[in-house]
Parts: sequence; structure tokens; C-alpha cells
Amino acid sequence: PRPTQEDLAGLRCRLQKVKEQVAQVDQLPPVPAGASTDLRSRLERVRQLELRIRERKAGSGATPGAWPSGDAGAAAPAVEAGSKKTPAYQRFHTLAQDLPPGLTLPYKFKVLAEMFRSMDTIAGMLFNRAETITFAKVKQGVQDMMRKQFEERHVGQIKAVYPTSYRLRQEKNIPTFGNGMKKSDYQLTLEPVLGEEEKVDGRPHLSASRLLARRKEFNRNLVNIVKQHHKAFLAALSPPMVVPEEKLTRWHPRFNVDEVPDISPAELPQPPQEDRLSTAQEVLSAARGMLSPKMEKALANLALRTAEAGAGEPVVSKAPSPASTSSALKGVSQALLERIRAKEAQKLQALMTRDPRQEERLAMLGRLPAMARILRNVFVAEKKPALTMEVACARMADSYDAQMPPGEMEKHLRLFAELLPDWVRIHTLSTDTYIKLDKGKDLSLVTETLTKAAKEAEAL
Repeated sequence: PRPTQEDLAGLRCRLQKVKEQVAQVDQLPPVPAGASTDLRSRLERVRQLELRIRERKAGSGATPGAWPSGDAGAAAPAVEAGSKKTPAYQRFHTLAQDLPPGLTLPYKFKVLAEMFRSMDTIAGMLFNRAETITFAKVKQGVQDMMRKQFEERHVGQIKAVYPTSYRLRQEKNIPTFGNGMKKSDYQLTLEPVLGEEEKVDGRPHLSASRLLARRKEFNRNLVNIVKQHHKAFLAALSPPMVVPEEKLTRWHPRFNVDEVPDISPAELPQPPQEDRLSTAQEVLSAARGMLSPKMEKALANLALRTAEAGAGEPVVSKAPSPASTSSALKGVSQALLERIRAKEAQKLQALMTRDPRQEERLAMLGRLPAMARILRNVFVAEKKPALTMEVACARMADSYDAQMPPGEMEKHLRLFAELLPDWVRIHTLSTDTYIKLDKGKDLSLVTETLTKAAKEAEAL
């Protein structure tokens, strides 16, 4: 129902009374000297709260100088403590340090890295729910996520790559919930290894940021393994090469990453010997009478042996042996051949340690000779002495044979102005940025200058 005139008059009256009471707050008399301590504290708290309300309305955002006692000041210590907390960009700066894009991994290493990510995700959920993490649970989850087979040897490989990631045990009397195993059977259990600082309510917690940090650490360890094989490859070359690992940005052109041997699994904990023997004997007794005598004998021998898997050393990838001198090089002095090989090795070392930004500039320099002809044709077709940067980039992107966004095309045009200021000039005005081109300049000289600049930059 719509409010009547009487209702509106009553609301106005009540609002006027509230305003009068608020106005009287400033006119409160001083606290009497004989007032009790409790009354004085309550009045002081009212004054402080009223002051905070007025400051918030004024938009000053200032905090009162003295926090009142009681519930109103309970948030003060939390604010002060929070201000001393280390900023997030400092606590998580390591997460932003990616590896150079040129250090690619073998396909089998990438699959293992994905297995670790899936395994860590599932283990993190179970761990944060305070559940016992068994290999059976993790195996099913990883296989559902990746659609690939996940076995204990993969856990051993993960342990070999990142030894401090998990604590592995063989435990029994773990609820199985109908997975086909007896409660008295031993099961492989996994426990993430976390620091003392990674706790929530006094219990270790595997947070999302920690999962990301563990994944990056695993990938770095994989790259370091490939680096060791790459180092052995360089040492076996003729002449041998030594490249500092911290400066390495790409592999040697003749280093085949996919030929890096697989990672040898670390030794996993095994059930006690008597339990393994009794299990094998149970299988033997259950299968007796169903197998041939030869198979029964082989199974009996298996029951008497101890299945201990040892972690072997990874095989170092071999570098190709130096090619023997061909008949075409007969008569060439050995000193000249060694100088040529040394120069080639120096060029390859520069290639392997080249900065990614320098690599991007080299790629741009390589495109400029072909772009120069397109740029000149754009100005001839437009019949204008100057074009806006936006129009020039759009016309160049339409004519160039590869897809390139306008921002990348603008970088190339500015590189033209840097290398050939007498041919391309860029003028920035208050309204827009314009590009001018000298259409009378010989295009062959322009192409020659650009090709020379690309060769000089590549030689650095």
C-alpha cells in the first residue's frame, strides 16, 4: 500500500529528532570528575566513534590518533600487523622468473612435467582434506586428467627429478573403500614435503601459490638435467666448447634434445621382505593346479627372490664423433682447419648465449629488406607525403605475407627510422604520430644497407 500523508509526516518528525540528537553530540558537557571509570570510558568511546564517522563522511580517510578501548579498537592491532607483512611482489618474485624460451624439453620430459602437475593437484586436494594419499588414489586421478597410463615408475622418476617434493612410505591398515585391496595389504603413500611457514591453523597447507612454485621447481630441475647432457655433448665436440649454464639461452644446433635418455626412477620404498614373500606364496598356492609345471616352477623361483630396484645413473648423451677429413680437404693445412673450426665454435657459442631481446631484434632486421619494398609501394599508392602511423601500419599489415599485429608493425617502422633516418622520418605531433618517406631514394641502396645491418648484428 502507498504511504499516506500521516505516515510521511511521522517519518519527517522522527528524522528531525535524529538530526537534533546528532547535533547535540558536539554539545555534550565534559565528563564529570566524579563519574565512574566505566562511564568515562563509554563516553570517550562515543566521542571517538563519532569523530571517525565524520572523517569518513568527509572523505579524509584519516585514522583517529587514539583508538578507543573495548570492541571498537579490536581491529587496530590487526591493521598494524598487516602493514608489516612482506609485499606479495617480494614474496612471490621467484614465480615470475621463467626459463629462456630456447631451452626446449624432450617430449617425454614434458609429459613427465604434466604428470607431476596432475599428481600435485590431486595430492594437494587430498592433503588439505587431511586424507591419506595413496598411490591408488593418485593413479586413478592422474589417468583421468591426462588420459595416459600412470605407473609407480613415474613416481620414481618424479622422485629422481625432485627428491624433496614427496615423502614416500609403505603403510598398511589404510581404508581401501572397495578398490580391490585388503586393509592388511601394504600401500604406497605420498606426503608433500612443506616448510614450517606453510601452515594454516597450525597444520601444513598446500596452497595454490606453493603448487605453482613446486611446478616451476620441477621444470627447472628437468632443464638442469638436459643441461648436463648438453654440457657433455659440448665437451665431446672438436674443438670442445664450454658455455656457462647461466648464460645458456638455446641448445647447440646439432644437439638433438629428443635423444636425451629417459630419467632413471629413484628407488621406491618396498614392503617388508616377509610380506612380499607371503604375497607371492599366496599367488602360487592360488594358481597351483591351474598352470603348467614349468610355469609353477618359475613362479616359485619368483617367490624366493627379493625384488629390489636400484636407481641407475643417467646415461650421458654422446656427441657425434669428429668426422674424418674428407678427400676434398686433402692438402689443406691442419692449422687452417683448426682456425675455421674455432671460428665456427665461437659463432655457435654466441648463438647459444644470445639474449632473447637481441634475438627479437635480429628477426626484425631480417624482415626489413622485404618490408622496405612494401613500405615504398604503400606511399606511392597513397600519393601523400606523410601518413599517420595507424594508417601506415594497417596498410603494411594488409600487404605483408605474414600475420602481424599493428603494434609489432610499428616496431618495424620505427626500426626503419633508426637505421635509415634519411629515408624514413617519424614526427610526433600533439594530435597524432606521422611517418614520412623519401620516395626518390634508390630502393636497391636501401635494401643493401638493411642487409648489411642485419649481418653486422648477427656477427655480434
